[in-house]
Amino acid sequence: MELEALVETHGEPRYRAQQIAEWVFRKGAGSVEEFTNLPVRFRECLTRETVIGRLELVETTVSGRSDTAKHLWRLFDGQTVETVLMRHGYGRTVCVSTQVGCRMGCRFCASGLGGWVRHLRVGEIYDQVLAVQRVSGQTVTHIVLMGMGEPLDNYENVLKFVENVSAAYGLRISQRRITLSTCGLVPRIRDLARAGYSLTLAVSLHAPNNELRNDLVPVNRKHPLEELIPACAEYAALTGRRVSFEYALLGGLNDSPESAVELADLLTGLLCHVNLIPANPVPEYDYSAPTPTAVRAFRRVLEQRGIPVSLRREMGADIGAACGQLRRRYRPRGRKE
Repeated sequence: MELEALVETHGEPRYRAQQIAEWVFRKGAGSVEEFTNLPVRFRECLTRETVIGRLELVETTVSGRSDTAKHLWRLFDGQTVETVLMRHGYGRTVCVSTQVGCRMGCRFCASGLGGWVRHLRVGEIYDQVLAVQRVSGQTVTHIVLMGMGEPLDNYENVLKFVENVSAAYGLRISQRRITLSTCGLVPRIRDLARAGYSLTLAVSLHAPNNELRNDLVPVNRKHPLEELIPACAEYAALTGRRVSFEYALLGGLNDSPESAVELADLLTGLLCHVNLIPANPVPEYDYSAPTPTAVRAFRRVLEQRGIPVSLRREMGADIGAACGQLRRRYRPRGRKE
């Protein structure tokens, strides 16, 4: 553990690492001065050698139904990311970002419109959860890694975040209550399957064949369905966790009964669940939402063919906080792009 190495360099007992971890990851301390159970001299050393960063809140936007709030944070370098708090009957879910921007280029997602800038550090991912709790005054019960960025593209930092947030010294959020979303980085899916975590894997599928998916989700050109679906089956087999396939319904593009039949054929026999998402508007992209009739017909085909399916309840679309709507806003202070 990195904190253990840190305290040992100062000649302190190893249990100090646990104390520091609790202050940072559970209590959300904003400065070393708050570590009141540490010796004063050790705190002075930590103050000189370490930095505890806090996200700066730029703005908060609340949906008309008040069940969703979107927070815009400024990072230490002036970059910004968005985080969403959703209130459900079963608890409170925070949707965190893992990168500033995104380089996957999915056709209907706003997160990559400003380009990719950098990975978020472990602390920057974690602090989104702490900051949302601090601002809302509510305890987060579930986490989805579905904000800005591709989590598996920031693999090491994301897994360290998962370890910290689920640890006894952290927020103790069960890994079974954490969902990790990916557009389909097959090698990392296979790595994750063997890593010993109990996360829910959510795969942004959005098309039942390679021709359409190549257009909607460009990473499919590198990792086509013939690679992706077996990797998902391996994840389900090794973890015992069903895979969730996210399917954004785009009017006249992938929402026909024929597409539903093709999707059912693709997923038959796999431990999975399909989450249908009527497209949320992004002005820069030319597509339309599906009709209610098309949504019902698509869902009915999947149900008739034995594929578990649900329709995602729309939350936060009116404030640009719904699936695919998060984006990087505001330029870093003092910089030109």
